Amino acid sequence: MKKILVLVGSNRKESINRKFAEALEKLADGRLEFEYFDLAALPMYNDDDVAEYPASAQKLKDSVAAADGILIVTPEHNRSIPAILKNAIDWASRPWGQNSWTGKATAVVGSSPGAMGAIAAQIHLRSIMVSLGATLMTSPEVYLQMKPGLVDENNDIANEDTRAFLSGFVDRLSAWVGVAQERAAA
Repeated sequence: MKKILVLVGSNRKESINRKFAEALEKLADGRLEFEYFDLAALPMYNDDDVAEYPASAQKLKDSVAAADGILIVTPEHNRSIPAILKNAIDWASRPWGQNSWTGKATAVVGSSPGAMGAIAAQIHLRSIMVSLGATLMTSPEVYLQMKPGLVDENNDIANEDTRAFLSGFVDRLSAWVGVAQERAAA
C-alpha cells in the first residue's frame, strides 16, 4: 500500500480541511495509507537555525523522505496559503542542497466555506511546489466548497456526486504516485 504524508494547512481544532483530509482517507481505505504531520510542532523558520537543525524539522524531512507521495490540504488565508503551511514547506526545503520536495509526488487540494473552495491558495501553493521541484499532480483539481453536512461525523461524503468525484481523485492520486515512483527509478 502506498504511504501518503498528509499536510493539513490548518491548526484549528475543528478544521474543515482536516475533516476533508479524513474523508479522503476514508475513500482511500485499502489503497493508500495516510500519515498526518503536525505542522504546529515546527518552530517558525529562521535561516539562522538551519546550522542546528531543529528535531521537529528533521522529523518532517524524514517523513517526506519516507512517504511515497504527499497530499497537501490547504485552507485559504487572505487569498494565499496559511503561514503554518508555508513554514513547513520552507523547513523541508532546507538546508540548501537538501530540498526534500525534489521529485516527490505531490497533490494539492483544499476547501473553504466559500464557493471558490480555496482556489487562490492552491494557485500559490502549486507555484511554490513546482519551483521546489515537486512532481505535481495537475488534475483533477479539487476546490471543495465545504457546506454544512457535506462530510458527516463518520467522515463520509454525504453527496453522491461529490463522493464519486473525490473517489476519482483518490484513484488518480494513487496512480500518480506510481508514475512518480517509476520516473524516480528510471
